Amino acid sequence: MGRPLDDAGLDTIFRTARTYNGYDDTPVTEADIRRIYDLVKMGPTSANQQSARFVWLTSQESKDKLADLSSNTNAAKIRKAPAAVIIAMDLAFNEHLPWLFPHAPTAKDWFPDDAARYAQAFRNSSLQGAYFIIAARALGFDTGPMSGFDNAKVDAAFFSDQPNLKSNFISTLGHGDPSTIFERLPRPEFDQFNRVV
Repeated sequence: MGRPLDDAGLDTIFRTARTYNGYDDTPVTEADIRRIYDLVKMGPTSANQQSARFVWLTSQESKDKLADLSSNTNAAKIRKAPAAVIIAMDLAFNEHLPWLFPHAPTAKDWFPDDAARYAQAFRNSSLQGAYFIIAARALGFDTGPMSGFDNAKVDAAFFSDQPNLKSNFISTLGHGDPSTIFERLPRPEFDQFNRVV
C-alpha cells in the first residue's frame, strides 16, 4: 500500500501547480524526457493497452513545424518553449496486446472494429497524457497542455508513415516562467459536481 504524499508533494503535483504559457531558458534533455516517460508508462491503462505514442520535440525545426499547424496564440508558445510534446494514440494498439497483456491470449481480438479501437485508444491515451502532466510536475518540470491545432495536418506532418497514429492533444514542457501564468481559475466545491450514494 502506498504512503500519502506530504503537503509539499501534493502542492507540486496539484494545489500550486499551474499551466504555463512560457518558460525560462533551461533546456529539456533526452535524459529528462526518458525520466518522465519512465513514470508515465507505470500509470494504469485498460488491459495495459499503453495506447499513447509521444513525439518529443526539442529542436527548433520540429517545434516550428508543430507551431505552423497550431493557432496563433499556441504557435508562439510552442516556438519559445524548451520542448513540446505531441500526445498521440495508436488505433492499432491491440496488435501489441500479446506481449503487453500476455495472460489473456485473445486480448488482441477484443476490439474487432474501428469504433471500439478508437474509443479505447482515445480514452487510454488521454489518461497517459494526464500521467505525463503529473510525471513532469513530480520531476520538477512544468507543462502547458493545449488543443488549438489542426489534428489532420499534424497527423500528416508527423505520422504520414504511420496512418494508425492520430494526435490527441499537445503540450509544451520546461521550467515555467511565473510571469506567464494567469490568475487561478475557479474550482468547484465538492457538493457542486459530486454525490455519494
